[in-house]
This record gives sequence, C-alpha cells and structure tokens, in this order.
Amino acid sequence: MSKATSKLAIPGANEAAKPVGLTAAAGFQVGVRRTFPVSREAAWSLLTSPEGMMVWLGELPSLDFKPGSTYTSKEGNHGEIRVVKTGEQIRMTWQRPGWNHPSTVQIRLLVAKTGTTISFHQEKLTDIWQREQMKAYWEEAADRIRQQLAAGESQT
Repeated sequence: MSKATSKLAIPGANEAAKPVGLTAAAGFQVGVRRTFPVSREAAWSLLTSPEGMMVWLGELPSLDFKPGSTYTSKEGNHGEIRVVKTGEQIRMTWQRPGWNHPSTVQIRLLVAKTGTTISFHQEKLTDIWQREQMKAYWEEAADRIRQQLAAGESQT
C-alpha cells in the first residue's frame, strides 16, 4: 500500500466506523449553515430581536448579549452568554429541559457573495440521537429565519 493511501480513513474489517458528528474533544456536534440575501447587520438585528430569538432560542422578552448574561426561555432553554462579537458571533451554553448537561452553541455571521451566511454550530451533545434532534432543530430554525427575512423584505 502506498504512503498516500495508507492514510485514508477507511475502516478495516475489524474496525468500527466512527459515528457521524463524534469528536474526541467535544462529544457529538452538528452544524447547519444557510446563506440569506441580506447584510450581516440585518441578519444580526433579526437574530437578536425578540422575534428572531423566538426562532432559535425560545420566547424571551429580551436578552442582553454580553458575556456573563444568563437566560431562561419560556420553553425552559437556559444558559449563559460566553462570547459576543457584535454583528459576527455569539457563543453560549445552551441546555434544554431534561438534558443532564449544557451544550455549547456558536452562531456566526459570515460574509457571502450573495449576502450573509448564518452558521449554527452545536457541540457537547450526548449522543447520535441528540445530534439528529438538534440537526432537525437548527434546519427548521434556518427555514423560519428565511421566512422572517423574506417577510421583512416584502414590507420595505
């Protein structure tokens, strides 16, 4: 076998394939990205508004996006804001009711050719089932954000 092919990540007959999304350091993780035809400022404004937070975080009257701020949504999601770079990034702990420990959620706003890419990344998930549940959650959130942004465009 050549040196190049010996490094391929192909499990052998006696090796089990590593589950999708499993990392050595952060447990299971998942990421969902969508690009929207809006500026980063418009995307940030929506994500941090009560209407936008309802889509991805839960019902909160407001949230101070500063490190150390804590939150609990009406739905029971709770955690702490860890990092905020206005217009660019939010990193926070995020725990749903019934979970034994918090996960880490990072939302990044990336400049794209056709607008802004909103990236949801979540790590420290317990298992493959929780990963799949959260993948569906973030995909639905991205779809709802698209609907909210489209509705906002039609009003301008």
